[in-house]
Formats: sequence, structure tokens, C-alpha cells
Amino acid sequence: MATSPFCNRNLLGLSGIAVSLTLMLGGCGGGDEAPSNTAGAAGSSGLTGVGGTSGAGGSTTTGGRIGSGGGGSASGPVGGTSSGGTSGGASTSGGVATAGGGAGGAVTGGTAGSSGAAGSGGTSSGECTRELLDGMLDDYFAALSAGDPSTLPLATNVKFTENAQAGQLGMTEFWKNAGDTKYSQRALDTTACSAAAQAVVPESGEDLPIGLRIKVVGGKMTEIETIVVRPGDYTASFAVDSNPAAIIDIAEDIGWHDEVPQAQRPTRQQLTAWVDKYFRAFPSGVCNVTSACRRLENGGGNFSCGTGASCSASTPTTGGEFEPRVIVVDEVRGIAAGFTIFDFQTTGHLDMHMIKMSGGQVHAVHAILRNTNGQSGWD
Repeated sequence: MATSPFCNRNLLGLSGIAVSLTLMLGGCGGGDEAPSNTAGAAGSSGLTGVGGTSGAGGSTTTGGRIGSGGGGSASGPVGGTSSGGTSGGASTSGGVATAGGGAGGAVTGGTAGSSGAAGSGGTSSGECTRELLDGMLDDYFAALSAGDPSTLPLATNVKFTENAQAGQLGMTEFWKNAGDTKYSQRALDTTACSAAAQAVVPESGEDLPIGLRIKVVGGKMTEIETIVVRPGDYTASFAVDSNPAAIIDIAEDIGWHDEVPQAQRPTRQQLTAWVDKYFRAFPSGVCNVTSACRRLENGGGNFSCGTGASCSASTPTTGGEFEPRVIVVDEVRGIAAGFTIFDFQTTGHLDMHMIKMSGGQVHAVHAILRNTNGQSGWD
């Protein structure tokens, strides 16, 4: 099936006399390649002569994104003096790249040329962007595959949980044995500066469905929540076997990363309200689903979204079956991801539901669930 026209991967290169800046934007359709840091070449301007020096190219990364820039250079003709241009490495913070570095002035008549003006963007920005969040997920999956979290932009007080257990990032069995991520579907919430993903990741050669949530503050990861589902971890009496391959197989039909056209795009309130009602009115909160909507549980089942459920016209009040603890919302893609404890006829499962909505209707519901005896690690 052809790649969606809404899914783009862009590479932007800016080059000039005194500035070299490369900014890589995270892709879609999974976007599992990890970025690399690239130092800028030195800028140049003016006449080149003997004895000139060149400003150093700088490279700074904050928040896991790429910034690079070259300093200016200037040199005088034989017998003259020279001054180097202002060095200006690019600065990035919060995923926004800014150019730096001014050009050294040309030298004429044996006198020293003036250094160039400082490049624009010498300051950093704390803006939370879709590129930042997508890049954080790229960086996380790359570090997971390498078994080395040292490359991640972690806050000093970062909290990490795996299957409701708080621990040290990089020290779990999954972190020690995970391979390259095969697929991920993502929600990028710039309002809450959070990202959520459902993914297929091999552990010691066996593909597993996983759920992931990352909270970002000031370009640093402050919360990392993971759900790793191995065979036998979904223990409800009505549980189906995991089928990670189905998560990948059905993805193009759903178009998780397709941007929803403006006329059909759900609001943040619509997405939040749907997930909230789904959980708190369960099993009578499954409303506005298409006839083609399918529900997967750890990739298994492939049920109609309405199977075993109904739709109540009333809005849930405080309380209800399951309280949604976190809801990550991506209006652009029409995705919401809700986290709760699912304990309907179970011993209590850590649960991440992801939905795709457009035109006021839900087209897919995918759940990642595993038994944690009613614990989330975040209460």
C-alpha cells in the first residue's frame, strides 16, 4: 500500500558564507532512526591571505536535538594583520535550532578586517515542538537498542518505571536485551509536552508489544513510563494471545501518522472526553465508533470496537469504573492515548489505550495491557 501523502520526512540544510546549520526533523510512520550530532564547518568571508585564522565551528545540543554552526574567518593579504570572525556555534533547546556565527570582515590595504557580527539565535528557546517530541522518542528507542541511556537528555530527578516498578533506567532485563524497534505509532502532545507510543520491540529475538510515555520539561525527560508485555503477562480470563505482527500489519490501513484534514480534525476536548468516557463508563462508554473500527489487545483479538460494549448517552460523573490517570492528546494526527488500571474481572492490569479519531468518529482502538496487580507505579 502506498505511503500516506500526509507522512513526510524532511531534511533541511542551511549554508551561507558564515553559517552552517543542519537540523534533522524526526520522521513519521514510526520514525525509528536516531539522529546524529554534526559539527559545523567554519564559515568564511573576505579575502584569503597568509597568516589568517579561522573561527571554530561549534556544536551544541540540548534536549537531544541537533545544532551546529560555523564560526567566521578572516585573513589579510601578505604583510597585513587579520582578525578571525566571531565564532558562533548553533544553540538548540526544546528542539528549536538557532543559527549562530558571524563572518570575519575582508581585509584591504594591509589593515585588519573587522570581525563579523554575531550570528542570529545566540539565545535558546524552551518551546515544545512536535519535532522535539518525535526526536525524544527516536532518541529513546535508539538508546534502548544500544542498551545505553547515557545519551538521553535526562532530568536529574527523572522517574522511570517499567511494568509499574520504579527503577534505574538501563538496568532492567528488557533494557539489557532489547533490539532495534521494528515499528512505533505515536502521539505528540505539545500542550502537555508529552509523547506516547505503542511499539514492537524484540527482546532476545522475540517481538514484544510495548507502551511508552515520556514527559519533557525544559528539553529534559522528567517522566518515562513503560509497559513491556511478554507471553503470559496478560492474565484476564478473557485475554487473547499477543500478536505484535498484527500491530504492524494493520497500521497502514489505520493511518496512525496521517494528519487529519482541518475540517475533520478533532479538538483536544473531543479526544480527551472520548477516552475519559471510554474508561469511566466502561463497558457502556464506547461511543461514536465506525463499523470498520477494530480493537487490538497487545496486537491480538482484532475485535470489532463495539464487541462486548455499548454506548451510554450520559456523561460520566466523578468516579466510574476506571479513572484515566494520564491522557496524551495529538490533535494533528487525531490520536489520544490514555493510561489507567484496567481491573474489570482481572487482578488489575496496567493499561494504555490508543485511539484514532477523525470526523467525530473513532476508527481504531489499540490497547497494551499486562498484569501489575493493580499497581501503576505513579499513584
